[in-house]
Amino acid sequence: MFELAGYFLSNFAIPIINYIVLMKKKSSVKYVVVGVILLTAVISVSFLSTQETRDFRIAKNLDIFFSLFRELNTFYVDEINPDKMVKTGIDDMLKTLDPYTVFYPESEGDEVTFMTTGKYGGIGSLIRDAGDYVVISLVYKGFPADLAGIRPGDLLKKVDGVSLKGLATDQVSEKLKGNPGTPISLTIERNGVEQEFDLKRERIAVPPVPYYGMLDSKTGYIRFTTFTQDCSDDVRNALVALKTHNPQQIVLDLRGNPGGLLTEAVNIVNLFVDPGNEIVSTKGKVKNFDEEFKTERQPVDDKIPLAVIINRSSASASEIVAGAIQDLDRGIIVGQRSYGKGLVQITRPLSYNTQLKVTTAKYYIPSGRCIQARDFTHPNEDGSVGIIPDSLISEFHTRNGRIVKDGGGITPDVEVTPESLSQITTELFLRNYIFDYATKYYWSHPEIKSADQFKFTDQDFSDFRDFLLKRKFSYQTVTEASLEELISNAKKEKYYDVHKDLFQQLEKDLNHTLEQDLTAFKSEITSLLEDEIVGRFFYEDGYIAHTIKTDDQVLKAVQILNSKEKYNSILQGKSGSVLITHELSMPGQAGDKEDLMSDQESV
Repeated sequence: MFELAGYFLSNFAIPIINYIVLMKKKSSVKYVVVGVILLTAVISVSFLSTQETRDFRIAKNLDIFFSLFRELNTFYVDEINPDKMVKTGIDDMLKTLDPYTVFYPESEGDEVTFMTTGKYGGIGSLIRDAGDYVVISLVYKGFPADLAGIRPGDLLKKVDGVSLKGLATDQVSEKLKGNPGTPISLTIERNGVEQEFDLKRERIAVPPVPYYGMLDSKTGYIRFTTFTQDCSDDVRNALVALKTHNPQQIVLDLRGNPGGLLTEAVNIVNLFVDPGNEIVSTKGKVKNFDEEFKTERQPVDDKIPLAVIINRSSASASEIVAGAIQDLDRGIIVGQRSYGKGLVQITRPLSYNTQLKVTTAKYYIPSGRCIQARDFTHPNEDGSVGIIPDSLISEFHTRNGRIVKDGGGITPDVEVTPESLSQITTELFLRNYIFDYATKYYWSHPEIKSADQFKFTDQDFSDFRDFLLKRKFSYQTVTEASLEELISNAKKEKYYDVHKDLFQQLEKDLNHTLEQDLTAFKSEITSLLEDEIVGRFFYEDGYIAHTIKTDDQVLKAVQILNSKEKYNSILQGKSGSVLITHELSMPGQAGDKEDLMSDQESV
């Protein structure tokens, strides 16, 4: 078909154009018009030929796929699973696009509902892998698991009498979820003893604002975790409640917030911005679907000094809120550069109750910039996707004339760079020694003081040391692993014997002991233990209330809000340098503890 289009253009269009030029020179208007009509007809035939080619290629490939599947089903030596094969084919096809375009079979319909509404039918807890079984890692206050007495650290052994041994978290999650009101029986193991729990599933609504409160006499704080349906009402209610304490400034914490509904982002900005301001616009292939979203309501407070905290896990709608606040010079942005997701998805219903979440547009915040960090349109030869290069990044301006850039997330006005934790602390956290000890502590202590006053004592730390010794905890540092590899290579190349004394001295000097490392890094280990233990006694809101008191990013936000001169100089673009501080985080990970718990499933 492409050849046919080329034939029409070369054999008919060019001679007609030459004819039109000649007639124009001779002032033969009638013949010029005839030539234009003929040229239009030729181009139309060419376009239709090209379109037919595209439609033919689609039809041809669908026919190939159907005939291939038919032959496999008829002749393959073993029985095939048609649902699994088609799902695999669809998933691999979508992998050639972007990671946000996803197919959901009928069995995963609840996941789509949860993404948009924050609601699902279940018992109200989080689970994660713990070897042969999964373990309860968090319970939501007031929901079935909590009311039945299930607690973090409980090992899930059976559901309705069926063993869960060897099942992955998503498989266990599927068994735990179900229609609200349906009964479920759980067998859990706690402190080596199995127990039975009978409860009923409920409609679980995960709160988008798990905590809000006053950081001090003049600073209000709101932790906001997901952009689900009507979440702006929760943020509004939190802000209105804080206003009864007469705060002089507000901190809005969006760290770890992966985004969600675009319209909710507009509504949340509207809490701090007058009506009539454009917050975001979308542009995609289907121009009729391009939209502009403006604030429409009266704000709760459009004057109060505002600091928004973000990190590398703040994405999508979170970046719309942070970016709009920055572009409109309505407040300052504190933390780390955000994720960089400037793409919009919609959910399209397919046949047999399946659904497709498909990327349809890019979004642009008030300055006109799109903050998409990765170019999925032009993947590398190996299929990987690169960061948009600096040469393609453009400058834009905020309302006050400050320079901001596109192509890589929201850059904070005040940068807080994470500082890695020690290897021993990382190992203790990732291998669940912190979690397991908190479970032991919870069951051996009937109660603790308030979240604000709790302290992990020296005696407690000594008990933790004994706990590690009983569990025979050990680990190898990166330095030791590198030295081990060096010695192995030296032996292969017969250099080891020549420098044997040097290698042995290095082994001696670089060898670590558990006692030394526990002493050297006691402070950061204690901090994680306190966080985990407080969460056991006071749920998620207590955990947040405890951690923000010593959170460097929160403290930095408050520090700048307390200085009107510094705050105003940033918004006017007069601040001479980027402020840098440090917070504790895991090596190679984002700053928040929650970022290390992405393997958890909501149930």
